[in-house]
Amino acid sequence: MSADLHHRAVVADTHNDLLMAVTARPPHRWASFFRDRWLPQLHEGGVNIQVLPVFIDDRHRPEGALRETLRMIECAHTLAEGNPDHVRLCLTGQHIDHTLTENKIALVLALESAPGLDTNTELLPTLHRLGVRIASIAHWGRTPLADGSGEDATASRLTTAGIETLHEMERLGILFDVSHLSATGLSHVLELATRPLIATHSSARALRDHHRNLTDDQLRAIAATGGVICVNFFAPFLADTPEHHTLDRLIDHIAHIAAIAGIDHVGLGPDFVREVIHDTTPPCCEDTAPDGLDATAAIPGLDGPRGLPMVTEALLRRGLPEEDVLKILGGNVRRLFQRELR
Repeated sequence: MSADLHHRAVVADTHNDLLMAVTARPPHRWASFFRDRWLPQLHEGGVNIQVLPVFIDDRHRPEGALRETLRMIECAHTLAEGNPDHVRLCLTGQHIDHTLTENKIALVLALESAPGLDTNTELLPTLHRLGVRIASIAHWGRTPLADGSGEDATASRLTTAGIETLHEMERLGILFDVSHLSATGLSHVLELATRPLIATHSSARALRDHHRNLTDDQLRAIAATGGVICVNFFAPFLADTPEHHTLDRLIDHIAHIAAIAGIDHVGLGPDFVREVIHDTTPPCCEDTAPDGLDATAAIPGLDGPRGLPMVTEALLRRGLPEEDVLKILGGNVRRLFQRELR
């Protein structure tokens, strides 16, 4: 029954850094590498809507950030144009719906922390023309626009350029992503926002007290904008000990957010960190996340998109009605995209 439901569902993944893996290859291999390495996983996982974050790592910041941003955006266009029978880069909610009716995967471009923007908000229309439809303005630390959650102790609000960025994103129809934003930065956004917000990959602070997770008050406030909170699968954000890095713990976070924010305001933002590291890090090297977290830690079976049917099965096993499961898997995100992307 779970396999049938998963097949019928619109499954939306709002955070997979696969562009990092693809752009680690020469440009002439972008389309074929995506087709050979990632497309089978997306099909096996039943993914219908895939958000592609443009994340710029430290070696490109600050001087090369815009250049690498454009390179990753070009990669998204290239892999879509090179696989037209399977995927389409989508700009509007209507475009997504049309793509789904053709049984293709709808790709949506997002900026993660937008380091290429710096304070030049006048570049947002350019990035919008290139296909960007979601953006956040901070990552772990400080940016010219806002502080990330790793800087919560500063209690900083958005900068003047950050405020301008929020307003310009709302004007253009770019969803504002609050994942990674500091607590006071999020409060500031909630004061100013006139359109729904999205948290593309955030879990519940009540279940795991980590600054990357959202408190119950924050969950309620995001939901009150009409937005959606998409649960992060990264195991160290779900529990602080490896023995609790389980599928059941992930379902605990999903169920908690649904209970606090409402069933119409929860989705999936897996952030398959280990899978991306596998594609971008030589075997000789090790990689760790900030705060000493193990970047390769993952829920067994959920280190990549092909494991997503496990989530459907676990949600049904927990006793959630099929209607609610369909909303969590992607119905809520699809509705938000239908209404807001333009």
